[in-house]
Amino acid sequence: MRKHLIHTGSVLLLLLITPALAMAQDAIGGTRCLPGLHVDQASGWVAFPDDALFCPLLADPKEPRSFVSGLHSSFRSAIGGEDVDVTVGAVGIGDGIGLLRSGSGAGNGVQLGLDAAVFAQFDLGTSSYDLINADYVVGLPLTVRYAGFGARLRFYHQSSHLGDEFLLRSETPERENLSFEALQIILSQEFGLLRVYAGGELLFNREPEDLAAKVAQAGIELRPSNARVRWVAAADAKSSEEQDWKVAISARTGLELAAGRGADHPGRVWALLGEFYSGPSPYGQFFRERIQYVGIGLHLRL
Repeated sequence: MRKHLIHTGSVLLLLLITPALAMAQDAIGGTRCLPGLHVDQASGWVAFPDDALFCPLLADPKEPRSFVSGLHSSFRSAIGGEDVDVTVGAVGIGDGIGLLRSGSGAGNGVQLGLDAAVFAQFDLGTSSYDLINADYVVGLPLTVRYAGFGARLRFYHQSSHLGDEFLLRSETPERENLSFEALQIILSQEFGLLRVYAGGELLFNREPEDLAAKVAQAGIELRPSNARVRWVAAADAKSSEEQDWKVAISARTGLELAAGRGADHPGRVWALLGEFYSGPSPYGQFFRERIQYVGIGLHLRL
């Protein structure tokens, strides 16, 4: 199973690169994930702005977003003490809003926002689709964008819980009362259709107390210009002190559809994405374990 997932992931990473490079000529001069500020909000102070300044991280499995995914997963030691294949339904309900922005022209400015999300995983192999794990996240991001450079300083809280039906099983992992606050910084730069980013986070008020504090992250995204329908692809690498700096790789690729896009406003964005993940688990209650999965998901950005 493991070799199959690794092979599938390699194919997915190749698919991640090829279509976007083929469309490189369509992206000349394009910004790539945000068309810029609403024309009435490009300059000056604006309360509750309509748009965002910092592009969401497409391949990060814990980025606040709404989605539903079907995943063929292999848990290591998470269920029954050995590798177990599980068909998982992963659901996210999340989004972010701007609270206050100071704009300095189309696409540039500083913004304070609020975001929140719930990430849940269900075992689709059971009659009642048992809830396995749920992570609750709420954050305050301060974002900056200027001439293709972006930065996000984000303070956030996360708490995680095992599902009740999952706890009733005869063999379950020991429950961890996982909860923490974190300060995260991500810096990004756009180069035509290419976007690269890197950063990290520091955890505090940690429970359990022996939870290590440091996380590093980097990624790359390929996006054509602001067409209504476009192929997107991204890969994200995350490494934590808790997991002895073992790297978790997440990749997504597929089609984005911008619905109701006007000349100066991004509108809603739908995406159908193939997904691959291998490494330390992103699911809070299984943060000490490893997981691999491949699947497909429907994502929505308001």
